[in-house]
Amino acid sequence: MKTAKFSIGQVVRHRVFPFRGVIFDVDPEFANTEEWYDAIPAAVRPRRDQPFYHLLAENSETEYVAYVSEQNLLEDSSGEPVRHPQVGEYFDKTADGHYAPKARSSH
Repeated sequence: MKTAKFSIGQVVRHRVFPFRGVIFDVDPEFANTEEWYDAIPAAVRPRRDQPFYHLLAENSETEYVAYVSEQNLLEDSSGEPVRHPQVGEYFDKTADGHYAPKARSSH
């Protein structure tokens, strides 16, 4: 199994499409539906045997949740905050502008 290149709380951008986001979960390998996978055109369909990341994503028009393969992500070094409305549910903003996962209580 491949080790994830990116980590929870890291801000990334898509290699091809104009969106960016903060990672809130990582799947070591593809773990979405076959329908989702098959909907991607074969010419640009990512390999399954790599980490996939759940992002609180944004583009110039809206905010949403995205599921993206590692091969399609790059580190976002803009320093701009992510404006997704759920960021505060998952992360605390650190003094240096990074995102630290909130401590989760367990019962």
